[in-house]
Amino acid sequence: MADADAVRDAGIPALVTNSLVPASTPEPTPTPPPSPGEMTLVEHLVELRNRLFKMALAVALAAIIGFILGDPIIAILKAPIPGGKPLYYTGLGDAFMIHVKIALVVGIILSMPVILYQLWAFIAPGLTERERRASLPWIPIAIAFFALGVVIAYLILPAAAGFLVGFSSAELQPLITAEAYFDFVTTLFLVFGLIMQFPIILFALSRVGIITSARLAGARRQAILGMTVFAAVITPGGDLVSPIALLATMYLLFEGTIFVVRRTGK
Repeated sequence: MADADAVRDAGIPALVTNSLVPASTPEPTPTPPPSPGEMTLVEHLVELRNRLFKMALAVALAAIIGFILGDPIIAILKAPIPGGKPLYYTGLGDAFMIHVKIALVVGIILSMPVILYQLWAFIAPGLTERERRASLPWIPIAIAFFALGVVIAYLILPAAAGFLVGFSSAELQPLITAEAYFDFVTTLFLVFGLIMQFPIILFALSRVGIITSARLAGARRQAILGMTVFAAVITPGGDLVSPIALLATMYLLFEGTIFVVRRTGK
């Protein structure tokens, strides 16, 4: 009996002590610092802001050149109008705004090398050394494709303008406003220039294994349907020449992309 009381008396302090002392909580695992060369989210945003600022600065500087050369550029762009018909404007500040719009489009076209390089420089840190070496040559290719698209747009401009003006008659005489015409021209140039970039995007997707030449070839019918709808919607003016030319260009680029991707073994 005495031994039982001794054991009970010896266990009570231990139980009381365990109930009064709080259980120790594990210390939170500290967040590991970013590895050397790895940027935080804030640093990424700052980098993006700086890249966008450089793009905007390049466009602004090139736009100054476009504004200074506004009259010769207007004369070149106006030349495809059949019959040498003059352009009119109705608002007091329309002529100035037309010069500004043309200067802005010229600025985008001339600064495209800077824009593409800044985009690549922002993405490049997330790529491996091999991926950087493989993607760098595509910058001049993208610039050349953009310039080619602008050239194609200028070449089809006389046919597109002639098609639209061709519906005039003795009862329907065109009074072409400068604002509407140059909106049509600048939109046409940018659409053709930007659409020439889509084979580069498809090729890049093939390099990372998202698409293959077989998958592109298998989706040819759907692609043609999508390109037809896109060409009809995106081209300005309502003529038949520019959407047909855009569709033919996109289709040739699509088939060329399938050929190039297949040659790379994808």
